[in-house]
Amino acid sequence: MAAQPDPRPEPGPDAGIDELQADIERTRAELGETVGALSDKLDVKGRAQQKVADTKQAVAQRSHDAIDTAKKKPAVPVGVLLAGAATLGVLIWLRRRR
Repeated sequence: MAAQPDPRPEPGPDAGIDELQADIERTRAELGETVGALSDKLDVKGRAQQKVADTKQAVAQRSHDAIDTAKKKPAVPVGVLLAGAATLGVLIWLRRRR
């Protein structure tokens, strides 16, 4: 990602002390943000822990959604169970025929 060019021009040779100090403070703030972003990228352990936490949260949300769907439409889980039992019955019947 390329950084966006700074729309503020640097102070010119005739700039006053206040303008120079303001430019220095802006530069320090930008440098601090850059160092923070780089240290976040280099923190592999922290990023891995965050990914684990995000995945746990996503799995928990999906399970809650599935439970809510099952409560709203109880015919769906019952149908799945019946289809599974029928498949198991057919497999047992086919094995015994051999």
